Amino acid sequence: MFYKTSEPHGLPHDPFKSCVVPRPIAWVSSIDAEGRVNLAPYSFFNALSSDPPMVMISFNGYHAHGGDKDTLANIRACREFVVNMVPLAQKDAMNVSTANVGHEVDELELAGLTTETSELVKPPRVSEAPIHLECEFYQEINLPCTLPNSANTMIIGTVLGVHISDEVLTDGLVDTQKIKPLSRLGYMEYTAVDSVFKMARPQD
Repeated sequence: MFYKTSEPHGLPHDPFKSCVVPRPIAWVSSIDAEGRVNLAPYSFFNALSSDPPMVMISFNGYHAHGGDKDTLANIRACREFVVNMVPLAQKDAMNVSTANVGHEVDELELAGLTTETSELVKPPRVSEAPIHLECEFYQEINLPCTLPNSANTMIIGTVLGVHISDEVLTDGLVDTQKIKPLSRLGYMEYTAVDSVFKMARPQD
């Protein structure tokens, strides 16, 4: 089949998110101007460069209870955030943190998670996550949006510091099979990295 994205696709659900898979999940911890902590997962996320290390997160729409999504508002206010990697073992806690709860609700408490102090930024890290990226706001980009009363916003952050749990290192390398990072597919589907293989690049 073929469909123009500007026209109806005729399928039961929009297939676009199933066409770009798997997508890593940024489990973002942030704080508001009063120092209250927020935690939320985002799958429109990825690394952009390695020198310097930079990441992007894209926010679609507004908060279910009005206003900008808490994470976006917090990054705008405090200009710092932490990207926590979601291991398969924490899939249920991650899912709890997706709930459309009020601005005042602590998702960490709701999901039964604990925090650790970051080294370089104010937002805390999720203790149960094996890898944390401490980030500083770099740039905000307003993206086109075809939905009425909605918005798409990209935040780019510079990674200032990286925490890696010693338990997920094997011979000094990050062992993804120990982590089984959770990734988003389309619809309500997820997957985890549990099969890894190597391929050498062709020589020049």
